[in-house]
Amino acid sequence: MENQTQNAFRALADPTRRDIVQMLALQDMTIAQLTDRFDMTRAAVKKHLTVLSDGGLIAVEARGRERINRLEPKGMAPVLDWLSYFDQFWDERLNSLKEAVERKSK
Repeated sequence: MENQTQNAFRALADPTRRDIVQMLALQDMTIAQLTDRFDMTRAAVKKHLTVLSDGGLIAVEARGRERINRLEPKGMAPVLDWLSYFDQFWDERLNSLKEAVERKSK
């Protein structure tokens, strides 16, 4: 598994980071706005944001003194590519099962 894929999965492994991703899917937010939504320090939220950024899942934009965090949808591509293998795997298995059931019912 390539490094970017590993970083994306590492970022998504934590439930807090998954919550942050969901929040940023709805709107861009500052660290302060995110900290208000969690029972943790600003430093802890910043660490989560760093892991998400390293995973390519968020981008940070400086606007004056604020740093705005936004979802980076392209960052999900390595995860989706990896998971798509299993979609194909199960599609093939389910099609084989369907064909077997149809043959037996004739």
